This record gives sequence, C-alpha cells and structure tokens, in this order.
Amino acid sequence: MNEEKKRFIQEFVPGKQITLSHLIANPDVDMFEKLGIEESGALGILTLTPSETVIIAGDYATKAAHVKIGFLDRFTGSLVLVGSVSEVDQSMREVNRFLSETLGYTPSEITKS
Repeated sequence: MNEEKKRFIQEFVPGKQITLSHLIANPDVDMFEKLGIEESGALGILTLTPSETVIIAGDYATKAAHVKIGFLDRFTGSLVLVGSVSEVDQSMREVNRFLSETLGYTPSEITKS
C-alpha cells in the first residue's frame, strides 16, 4: 500500500494571550462520548499561548469554581473544563481575569453557544 504521510504544522503567535475562550452550554451527549469525558452541564474551551499556560489556567480554574479538567494539553495549549454552566462560566471569567491582570496576558472575550 502506498500511504501518504501528512504533516501537521502548528504556529504560535508571539507573546502571551488567550486565543480562544468559549463556553458550550448543555452540549449533546454524543460530544462527551466522542471527547471521552464525563457528561456535565457545560464545556469550557480555552486555548492559550504560550502553551504551558494551560497548567496555570487549569489549576486556577479548579480553585476558582467547582469544575473538573476534562482535557489538558501542555504542548498545544488546549484546556477543556467541565461542570455546570454557571461554574464553568465563573471559572473561565476568573482565568481570563487572572491571566490578564496578574500575568499581563491579552484576554479573550468569552463566547457562548
């Protein structure tokens, strides 16, 4: 068989920023199954640069509200939070505030669907 190799190129922007901050309220049950995470009322998705920031954000999010970490990848800067809609919203607001006010990150508007 002649299999073609695919290349994945990831680019980072210079500086410190929250590139994506999105809350999905009441996602379909299939989404949790496909992601392999525990079903909950909401998903909070954050993408951060530099990527190691997700470690700080994950720690801060779980201390700011009653949420769990559904997924954390320190190589891509991806963080998925799970919990009730209000708790995920609160944790994402606090992460945005802390990173921007304390660490000088460029914040991101929290979008919702």
